[in-house]
Amino acid sequence: MNNEQPTVKELPKAKLSFWQLWNMNFGFLGIQFGWGLQMANMSAIFEHLGANPHQLPILWLAAPLTGLVVQPIIGNLSDSTWGPLGRRRPYFLIGAILASLALILMPYCSTLWMAAGLLWILDTSANISMVPFRAFVGDLLRKEQRTQGFAMQSAMFGIGSVSASALPWLLSHVFAVENTGNALRKIPPTVELSFYCGAALFLGTILWTVLTTPEYPPNDLEAFEQLQEERGGIMNSLQETWSVLRQMPPTMQQLAWVQGFTWLGIFCFFLYFPPAVARHIFGAMDQASPLYSDGIEWAGLCFSVFSAVCIGFSFLLPYLAKRTSRKLTHSVCLLCGGVSLIALLAIENQYLLLVAMVGFGIAWSSALSMPYAMLTGAIPAQRRGIYQGIFNFFIVLPEIAISLGFGWVMEHLLHDDRLIAVVLGGAFMVLAAGLTQFVQVPAIAPRSSSETLPNAQTDVPETPAQVL
Repeated sequence: MNNEQPTVKELPKAKLSFWQLWNMNFGFLGIQFGWGLQMANMSAIFEHLGANPHQLPILWLAAPLTGLVVQPIIGNLSDSTWGPLGRRRPYFLIGAILASLALILMPYCSTLWMAAGLLWILDTSANISMVPFRAFVGDLLRKEQRTQGFAMQSAMFGIGSVSASALPWLLSHVFAVENTGNALRKIPPTVELSFYCGAALFLGTILWTVLTTPEYPPNDLEAFEQLQEERGGIMNSLQETWSVLRQMPPTMQQLAWVQGFTWLGIFCFFLYFPPAVARHIFGAMDQASPLYSDGIEWAGLCFSVFSAVCIGFSFLLPYLAKRTSRKLTHSVCLLCGGVSLIALLAIENQYLLLVAMVGFGIAWSSALSMPYAMLTGAIPAQRRGIYQGIFNFFIVLPEIAISLGFGWVMEHLLHDDRLIAVVLGGAFMVLAAGLTQFVQVPAIAPRSSSETLPNAQTDVPETPAQVL
């Protein structure tokens, strides 16, 4: 690695307006619409195609495994990319096109292997779009606006989740779409139409962000092109990933434990909550029962409720973090989510599930923003892409552990009890809330030799007119 690179001072950034923040994060709404459809419906799709409860974790392996491989590579590539569309936006667009194709094809699955294969493609594509968005906020926003920027991303997550999760229920109960399959497609028509809508929204919102939020070239393009040669390519990205893993700052190491237990809990919830509602609340004996479809649709409505709470609470997070601290705010939010999931043991009424979703929505909002806000000040500004990609290891590694090992736990210890699996997820979140108190959040961003790298956003003065 060439260490004789020019030192680049990060110049002051303009404070962005609400609508500028909205435009730059709008593509996140489409990404989450795709994620929301996947989270609310894939377990049910797998069961419709003949999967047993203890088979579900391994079928979901695509999600964390693709994240483990794709995220650091895309993060590093986007750090050292410059082209006609800029630095991060080419990845937004490529991922959106591929993910939209996967969403369109998903309803045509007739076997488990087809659905699992398309899930791999969908997750890979969504990760290509999502990872640069985290670094995009750090690129464009001054330090005091970053919590607001990540909170806006949480709001977009919420809006996308509300729309995606409620859409099958709305199609069935408001638009009177008959929820019966046909000989060619085993997936219910309401889910099929929802996936088509997801494809259009994913691509459309990404295009909006690409067209309304420009990126700017580095001052020293020659030096940046040298950086592209040194750090471009998959092999160099893997080497950079290993180097960064060995040099993680203490804050990142401490947040890793918080993220690990948080996402153990969240993944248990997403895996088993919909079928748990269908069987334990609605009393469905198997997936052929009409009660099963009713329960899955109600679970989707529950997803919409916690996502709606996520939207509103996202705008409170910056205020709460300012009045207390990011650490305390995140800890309390995770506690709300964990207690809400544990309380499901005592709930038998479907409407009380909506109350429990309020607590989970608070935790969800914080999980999507506070760890990233705490991390941003602890990592070198010019390496945000690869650091954010590696930080997602601590989401996907616990998910891989669940995917590989939880099937045995379900079959031999929990006796395929989906509700107990969700409650166990709540216990993991309570543990994460306690670990948050041991995180040391730095007051200022670090300086390192890595910051001598030219940056496509921070090498130029910024004015209010630069971001539409």
